[in-house]
Amino acid sequence: MEFVTETLGKRVHDPYVEETRFLMIPGPIIVGSGPSGLATAACLKSRDIPSLILERSTCIASLWQLKTYDRLRLHLPKHFCELPLMPFPSSYPTYPTKQQFVQYLESYAEHFDLKPVFNQTVEEAKFDRRCGLWRVRTTGGKKDETMEYVSRWLVVATGENAEEVMPEIDGIADFGGSILHTSSYKSGEIFSEKKVLVVGCGNSGMEVCLDLCNFNALPSLVVRDSVHVLPQEMLGISTFGISTSLLKWFPVQVVDRFLLRMSRLVLGDTDRLGLVRPKLGPLERKIKCGKTPVLDVGTLAKIRSGHIKVYPELKRVMHYSAEFVDGRVDNFDAIILATGYKSNVPMWLKGMNMFCEKDGFPRKPFPNGWKGESGLYAVGFTKLGLLGAAIDAKKIAEDIEVQRNFLPLARPQHC
Repeated sequence: MEFVTETLGKRVHDPYVEETRFLMIPGPIIVGSGPSGLATAACLKSRDIPSLILERSTCIASLWQLKTYDRLRLHLPKHFCELPLMPFPSSYPTYPTKQQFVQYLESYAEHFDLKPVFNQTVEEAKFDRRCGLWRVRTTGGKKDETMEYVSRWLVVATGENAEEVMPEIDGIADFGGSILHTSSYKSGEIFSEKKVLVVGCGNSGMEVCLDLCNFNALPSLVVRDSVHVLPQEMLGISTFGISTSLLKWFPVQVVDRFLLRMSRLVLGDTDRLGLVRPKLGPLERKIKCGKTPVLDVGTLAKIRSGHIKVYPELKRVMHYSAEFVDGRVDNFDAIILATGYKSNVPMWLKGMNMFCEKDGFPRKPFPNGWKGESGLYAVGFTKLGLLGAAIDAKKIAEDIEVQRNFLPLARPQHC
């Protein structure tokens, strides 16, 4: 095979493969330009290692910019959410708004001169053992052309929230009213005076219900499973901050008991509101099951006052109505699916055992899930949010620097 390669930004051509452009990348290929991908690229750049960021959307942090509701704020204090090598501006509040966080990410990319290649959907990434290089095939761009990028390293930064989870609900096709995922929800303005059923009681579902109340809608919340709801702050200190401090000194079960007692003192008995707590404590459940506790930002008060109704699991949906497993039936004008997201890595990463086919997460849990074989890395899959992504981004950059300094670059012409 005649394999012609040039530097980034120049056209290349392989006469043996029709309509495919090939590009040899001197540094790692990073798939995804969310916070995880940006953090990794910045850490690499600080070590004078170039990288190529591939992004299927038209902007960085597309989940934050295109698929989140307007009232969203960071649920954790900003110092737990900052990316490596650049803190948030001191003028930002403790819990930055969505708009402020996006501005921070854009400033971050500009500061480190990170320029992702947009409109590049990765169709397949596989390791070519003949030459020891990664081949990443994409489609997109202005002419919807096919590209193949080649590198010694591949960093998977598509994260935990790449694709919406759309549950199968009996009778949903017969509903007749509006049905949307929270990825399409911006505010409750268009739902004023309407009865809205929100399916899912995670942080998004709880906050969407609160937002609907603020726009005079009539929301109901489906609580299918048990859930831990904690106050966002205790005694003026973030619950997350208290937890991380206590975990340095006490076992997780002891910290959980403290959190639950404080939560009952601050929030009362949530079981009476239809929000039954799991048997495992909030932190232990997060570690063992990956289930994140809900941080209350005002939703519980609306449930107590009757502005938000709580229902158990859905049994079926009918024409502008829904039946629940306890036999109750109610009418609704719209349904909002706060059913979360999932990883899409198994759809395009081929021939590697690092990721689980079932959920698209690394098989090894944090803190050991960041490195695979043959120059493959993962960032943004720790289930610890931005803090976990920052930790893994630093490790990846350090490891690639060692390899670059001590291992010879494979010769692409042997592929």
